[in-house]
Amino acid sequence: VQLQASGGGLVQAGNSLRLSCSASGRTFSNYAMYWFRQAPGKEREFVAEISLSGGVDSYADSMKGRFSIFRNNNKNEVYLQMRNVKPEDTAIYYCASREKNKQDIDSWGQGTLVTVSS
Repeated sequence: VQLQASGGGLVQAGNSLRLSCSASGRTFSNYAMYWFRQAPGKEREFVAEISLSGGVDSYADSMKGRFSIFRNNNKNEVYLQMRNVKPEDTAIYYCASREKNKQDIDSWGQGTLVTVSS
């Protein structure tokens, strides 16, 4: 599946931002979807995951309660709603996919930059 992330930009601390990721090429509902991020000088880290149907999601501890992942299988899109953003949320955000019954992530989007100003 091919992935295209969008929605990044400059946002003030405390505000909200929604990232989107559009998928094409395969049956979207056959893929669990993820968001990862990579801050300057740091390794890529897990942000959130959502199941094939969207019924189950999970988050990194530091994002619980502030970030929400959801998907629209009719539109082949997955989203990351970011609330009360902090300067430490500044990073390139990547969406990724994992086909059902597989263990490894198989596709990455190109990333979208989020910059949070204090």
